[in-house]
Amino acid sequence: MVELLIDRLHDPRFLVTVFTAIAAMATVLTIAMPFLAGDNLQRRMKTVALERDKIRGRERERLARGERVSLRQSPKAYMQTIVERLNLRKHLGEEDARALLVQAGYRGQAPYVTFLFFRMVTPIVMFLIAVVYMFVITKFDQPLMVKIGITIGAAWLGMRAPGLFLQNMITRRQQSIRRAFPDALDLLLICVESGMSIDAAFRKVSEEVGTQSIPLAEELTLTSAELSYLQERRAAYDNLAKRTNMDNVKSVCMALVQAERYGTPLGQALRVLAQEDRDMRMTEAEKKAAALPPKLTVPMILFFLPVLFVVIMGPAAIRVFELR
Repeated sequence: MVELLIDRLHDPRFLVTVFTAIAAMATVLTIAMPFLAGDNLQRRMKTVALERDKIRGRERERLARGERVSLRQSPKAYMQTIVERLNLRKHLGEEDARALLVQAGYRGQAPYVTFLFFRMVTPIVMFLIAVVYMFVITKFDQPLMVKIGITIGAAWLGMRAPGLFLQNMITRRQQSIRRAFPDALDLLLICVESGMSIDAAFRKVSEEVGTQSIPLAEELTLTSAELSYLQERRAAYDNLAKRTNMDNVKSVCMALVQAERYGTPLGQALRVLAQEDRDMRMTEAEKKAAALPPKLTVPMILFFLPVLFVVIMGPAAIRVFELR
């Protein structure tokens, strides 16, 4: 059975068939996923509401007892056990890991424990897969040191994989926030100029902007909760800037802090910041549009031009072969 499997893995036609089937399934899933994906706005907003309740309970407990308590969700038992027994917080923990998890939308102790767990497990799994593939499945005619180097490289990629996944999630979340943030500023400006308090304005904007960007709605809802229950309002704005780690959000938070401290008019600052954000977004779109021709050059040379030559010269070549 093992020999048959190894022979099939060395068969080029079998590998081409497998990869073609995988590509076809991936194409079908890519087309079908937007139709099958449900609206998770209510679920995400419910999660943020639970976080708001936790903030309320934590602040009430702290005011009653004079100490800090943790009401966050506990991680899975086996992950928690492995992390504590191997002391992964000391060996694999990073100072910026918690901040990156929050920026990716993962809050609490459970995501941090999960991150540490996968930072330990993923390199081992990748190393074992590389060893089995290099020394058992394939007959890779290379020196032993080259094989060992490939397995070590696979382990290094496994260690970097959780961080790359986290960076990818942060990038996607920031893109979603960046697209909806100018509209959110306009709504915030309208609410403030209509006489609403900044707490009510954040709450109203979070309800309206949820259809455009769920991450932005989460952050605004959480900021509204922190404005209600934290002792210093500046801390809520600083937390919003840290959770998003975006320059335009930091500028708005700084304007809000200055308005709270010095009593400066907030409407004009929000109007200017919203216009600057829209101009910046338009500039980025123009940069992407200007970069399209160089990026399309290689695909056109590799895929379009050969097909064009076949279509143009194919009939002439057929006629020449027929005349012979």
